[in-house]
Amino acid sequence: MRATSLQSVFPQDTNSQGTLFAGTLVGWMDRCAAYAAMRQARGNVVTAAMDEITFRIPIVKGDLVEVDAIVETIGTTSMRVKIDVWRERIEDGTRELCVIGHFTFVAVGRDGRPVAVPQATT
Repeated sequence: MRATSLQSVFPQDTNSQGTLFAGTLVGWMDRCAAYAAMRQARGNVVTAAMDEITFRIPIVKGDLVEVDAIVETIGTTSMRVKIDVWRERIEDGTRELCVIGHFTFVAVGRDGRPVAVPQATT
């Protein structure tokens, strides 16, 4: 399963250097990855781990940010989601891969306890 989201980087999203706050970006990544995991689980999920996040290229005010999340592996109750973050410069349309992350989610029932994740269908 996959989910994609778009965000614009506004002045309030940046630090004194004009680059996107890492915490803001991680929030965007977590939300998009959760949507991909929810699609796979067909229900609620919780973030269990942010296994790694690699910041490669700064994202600056005015950039359009595309967050692309895809469920890579499925366990009994958990899923590992890969997140790629791209920046697009509106003025010339160039795109660059800026951030890569891997998050783990657990499917949960109404009582908050782990539940089985439906396996991928072909």
